[in-house]
Amino acid sequence: MSNKKESTNLSRFFAGMVIVIALALGVFIYVVILGAKSNFDAEGHPITFLGIMHKGGFIVPILLGLLITVITISIERFITIQKAKGKGSIEIFVRKIKGMLASDQIDNAISECDKQQGSLANVMRSGLERYKMVKDDQTMDKETKEAAIQKELEEATALELPMLGKNLPILSTAASIGTLIGLIGTVFGMIRAFKALAAAGQPDTTALATGISEALVNTAVGIVASTLAIIFYNVFSTRIDSLTYSMDEAGFSIMQTLKSHK
Repeated sequence: MSNKKESTNLSRFFAGMVIVIALALGVFIYVVILGAKSNFDAEGHPITFLGIMHKGGFIVPILLGLLITVITISIERFITIQKAKGKGSIEIFVRKIKGMLASDQIDNAISECDKQQGSLANVMRSGLERYKMVKDDQTMDKETKEAAIQKELEEATALELPMLGKNLPILSTAASIGTLIGLIGTVFGMIRAFKALAAAGQPDTTALATGISEALVNTAVGIVASTLAIIFYNVFSTRIDSLTYSMDEAGFSIMQTLKSHK
């Protein structure tokens, strides 16, 4: 329980640091790279796309920070979930375990879990060890043995699944607010553009087009951040669901083996 709490605190610290550093990088990119003099003419008008992005206003570094956060968290989740899958194919591993259980090779199945590693192997190992302990215990009836193994599998799964789903809420939140933040920046930019146009006293289509393009930069960056967050969130959720199904399938195999054991 202590290790689980420490892991949760470490994950929260990591997520917090990622967000802070990403926002700092967003400000750095906005000021140093987008705001470089080479992106503007002598009168301060943007002459490159980076200059146009800089004219998007104070929302741009926030959106850049959001985009960097999405990319960083996605890389971290990809590495974590790949590690959780263990070595080799999950399908082949599950088939091996089923075959070993069918022939009552419990020790070999445990050794296979040690080779596979990963979250599924950890759950299977816990269940197999409990199965090995209670299988020939004459003081326990079959229902008690089944309950003991089921409890062990549930506890092992409960320890593994939170680790797989950590930081996914950040991606979900980014998917929801990315476009909205971009639209806020666009609205502010449009207000500035029409205000400047009104102050000029006469229609200036070039200035209006430039102002609108600067405002729409916010929406573009926000949509990119939201799109990436949605894609990665769905990909990782699907992989976690697949791992969860494999855990349930493997646990069911252990229970069926016990029921058939006399």
